[in-house]
Amino acid sequence: MARSKEYDENAVLHKAMQLFWEQGYEKTSMADLVEHMGIHRRSLYDTFSDKHALFLKAMDRYGEIMDRNLETGIKKAETADQAIRFIFKYTIDKTDNTPTGCLFVNAAVELGARDAVTDAKAITGFAKEEQLLASIIQWGQQNDEFSTDYDAQDLAASMQNTLLGLRVLARTSISKEKLYDRAAIFMKILKK
Repeated sequence: MARSKEYDENAVLHKAMQLFWEQGYEKTSMADLVEHMGIHRRSLYDTFSDKHALFLKAMDRYGEIMDRNLETGIKKAETADQAIRFIFKYTIDKTDNTPTGCLFVNAAVELGARDAVTDAKAITGFAKEEQLLASIIQWGQQNDEFSTDYDAQDLAASMQNTLLGLRVLARTSISKEKLYDRAAIFMKILKK
């Protein structure tokens, strides 16, 4: 008879995600994972197969959380302008007790050039966010909140680049004020 798990798989996956997000893939050892997740090494292998498989599941978990958090904040916005400002605020101010930056950005920088599966997951995450941004920008253009001088998809790609840069800078000692200055420049582009 198989033993039942003595832990919540989603809870330990969340812990692994946070550790990979904070330390990166290479720096995170199996011993680190076992300690941080609070499970036995054998349980980790039985449930997640290996470190790489666990990392990919952690990336999926991260994507689900970001999608849910962004969707929740955007639904509260009454205007496209408010939705875009929420995304910048969420990116810069993160107050949900998670590491700074972005797991997809970290994974792409660390592993993208040599791990096709990780690269594909990061690119998919970026593309999904870009489509979300394009839909919000289109909403703003239709309501005369944003300029129509540029195509919504082009503006979304530019905003995506701005957000990626902000996520990298958020891991440094640059002040939030400077990060907000960069976001304000993009808002001016939208409004022209």
